[in-house]
Amino acid sequence: MGRIFEKRKHKMFARFDRMAKAFTRIGKDIAIAVKQGGPNPDNNPRLRMAIQNAKGVNMPKDRVESAIKRASSKEEKDFQEVVYEGYAPHGVPVMVECATDNPTRTVANIRLHFSKNGGNMGNSGSVGFLFERKGVFKFDPSKINLDEVELDLIDAGAEDIQRDEEEIVVYTKFTEFGAMQKFLESKNYTPKSSELQYIPTTTKELNEQQSDEVMECIAALEEDDDVQNVFHNLA
Repeated sequence: MGRIFEKRKHKMFARFDRMAKAFTRIGKDIAIAVKQGGPNPDNNPRLRMAIQNAKGVNMPKDRVESAIKRASSKEEKDFQEVVYEGYAPHGVPVMVECATDNPTRTVANIRLHFSKNGGNMGNSGSVGFLFERKGVFKFDPSKINLDEVELDLIDAGAEDIQRDEEEIVVYTKFTEFGAMQKFLESKNYTPKSSELQYIPTTTKELNEQQSDEVMECIAALEEDDDVQNVFHNLA
């Protein structure tokens, strides 16, 4: 009984950690969007996207409004968007997206996470050619009838559409991301999330132990406060 309780407690804390990380990431997205395009979402597509993503992870409305207000003040930190590249154990390429107010601190931390977990940090361009920058839009299948809108999505720039019972995922080229955003807004289709991601052009197969070692490195990177997203090509 005690062991079951401990497992449940561990899962609960892990869920809270993931939620806290998601809120922090979106808070930085909001801050960057407001600094770039102002606090009015009607005139700021990036802010609209951040607010949309906040809803997708159930971020409370008052926290979203507070983040916008804070970002509008002169006291809010200026976050720089930086991408670092490297290899996890067993030569798995990794792209690390960061939003930081102190790049010197961040690069030192990212290098340390790699080295402490069997990987190594690379130079700019060392693994980027193994990924493609794509738009990724995720939908709740109950909120959109794919059979009715599939052709319209393709006309709007969808390069690939994948679906299962849990979600529908629409991929676009980097250059078509804005066009897809405008199309979805014009039709009042609200995705659970919409973002640009680094999608690997090929994937790497490893055994279970090797995969665990890679994921330990990925987890260490993801836990860093300055890290927004981590992308890799592990199958």
